[in-house]
This record gives sequence, structure tokens and C-alpha cells, in this order.
Amino acid sequence: MKRLLAKFSIDPYILMLLGTVVLASILPVRGVAAEIFGYVVYAAIALLFFLYGAKLSLQSIGQGLLHWRLQSFVFLCTYLLFPVLGLGIAWLARGHVTGDLIIGLLFLSVLPSTVQSSIAFTSIARGNVAAAMTSASVSNLVGVLLTPLLVALVLGTKGVTISLDSVVDLGVQLLLPFAVGQLCRPWLGPKLKAHPRLTSFADRGSILLVVYSAFSAGVVAGIWSRVDAADLGWLIGLCALMLAVVLLVTSVMARKLGFSEEDRIAIIFCGSKKSLATGIPMAGILFAGSAVSLIVLPLMLFHQLQLFACAFLARGFAARPQAVPPAPVPARVN
Repeated sequence: MKRLLAKFSIDPYILMLLGTVVLASILPVRGVAAEIFGYVVYAAIALLFFLYGAKLSLQSIGQGLLHWRLQSFVFLCTYLLFPVLGLGIAWLARGHVTGDLIIGLLFLSVLPSTVQSSIAFTSIARGNVAAAMTSASVSNLVGVLLTPLLVALVLGTKGVTISLDSVVDLGVQLLLPFAVGQLCRPWLGPKLKAHPRLTSFADRGSILLVVYSAFSAGVVAGIWSRVDAADLGWLIGLCALMLAVVLLVTSVMARKLGFSEEDRIAIIFCGSKKSLATGIPMAGILFAGSAVSLIVLPLMLFHQLQLFACAFLARGFAARPQAVPPAPVPARVN
């Protein structure tokens, strides 16, 4: 089975995500079980950010932050280019998809970048991993405060409630575990480095949990009766357009600005991503009621599209010839 998936360049995790959606559609969690499951999801996300904090060294953060040109460019792509594109995409979507889905497209555009997949794809492509690690992590940390503000700016009062409590909730679930992880890093850091699958398992597992929770809520709320094939077609097309524009801009501009190939790879993979693991908990806090299941649908579709596209690009970058160091000049014998 693994050989078959590798032959067609299919990531097994993509199939797991699709299977989770199917499972939630057939057997959604309901009632008291849904409430308990919500606490499980909350704990899984907190654990994930705790592990990120325990894994990321202050030295790596410092080195990455010193590369201010790269960090600034990725930051502008994440929090300026994407929101501007989101407004344009939302304008194109008017009259074709429902209002909650348009809000979802705008919400998608103001989210932070991913952490695990940005770093993983940069590593596979032989890019600047340290810069990718810092850029993606800082994007998530800043996003805890910046994303709610951008949501309020872009959406105004349309279906979103921004309050001090919302910001505090995001900080408690995301930022506080990261800080605790940093404090525990002297003891846990070496173990996590020796067992990288632990963080990967927590990352992917938490995403599966939040996808199941979100789609279950959507099924219970009748999401599929509110989204038809035309809506899905428009959403997939608009998300693909947004992703293609960002990939093109990051690739071309990074080259024109004189970044090295390794830095350019980090920029492409960090600047083109949106975080599902961060976005779904944020949506649950910022948006009320059954609308959440529709609002996060564009994010889920975009997430899968970016995994497919970046897996393809990473393989292409990895296949490029490695630079051969110049041969040493033999010493002259007098």
C-alpha cells in the first residue's frame, strides 16, 4: 500500500484527513459526548504548542530573528498579501457562495502560517530550516494577538465577536503552553530531538481531532444541506487561485530580492501556508454557533490543497543538484 501511494505521490495523511471527514459525516459526535470531546481537542492543541515550546531553542529563535529580511518578507506575505488577496477572493465569491463561506475565506486569509509542515517541507527541499522554524513559530505566536485584530478589521461586525476574553482564551490555549514548554526545554528538548515522531504525531493527531470535531458539529448542524456541489466547486477553485497567486509571488519576489536558494525555499513554504491547527480553535472562540462549521470549510480545503502543492514542490527542490564545494588547491612544494 505504501509503495502504491508513493508511486502516485499521495501522502497517506491526506487519506487520513479525508477518512476523518467521512467518519464525521457518518458518525458525528453529539450531545454530552461532543462536549467531552471538545475538552479532548482543547487539551490536544495545548499539548501541541507545549511540545513546540519544548522543542524550539532560544538560540534558533535568535538566529532566525536576526535574518530580518527573510522574516519581514514572510510576515508581509502572511499578514498583508494574504488579507488583500482574501478581500479580492471574497469579492469574486459574492453571489456564488453563502455569506458564512465568504467569511470563511476572509478568516482563512488572516491566519498565521503552519509550523510543522512548513519546517518539514523546507527540510525535505533542503532549504533554510532554522529560518523556517523561527518564521513559522513567530507567525503563530504573533497570530494569537494579530489574527483577532485582523478579523475585526476585515470583517467588521459580521458574525464575529472580538473581546478581551477571546484574546485571553487564545493566549491560554496557545501561548501559555508554548511558554511552559520553553521552561521545560532543558529536560524535554533532547528527548524530543531524539524522538521527532512525537511532535509529528501530536501535530497530525491534533489536526485529525479538530477536523473530526468541526465536521461533526457541521453534520449535526446540517452543513451538507447548506453546501451543494456548486459551492464546493467555487470554494476549491477560489482556494486554489489564492494558493497559486501566493506561491507565484513568493517564488518570483524572493528571487528578485536576491535571497539565496535555501532562503527562497523557506520563504515559499512559510509564506504560502495557513494553519489548520491554529485556525480551527480560533474559529471556535471568535465565531459563535453552528456557523463555525461553514466558516472553517474554506480553511480545511485550502489546507489540503497546500499539502498537495507543497509536497510536489518539495520533491522538485530536493531533486536539484547539490552544490559541490571547490576542490582544495594542492600546496606547492618548494
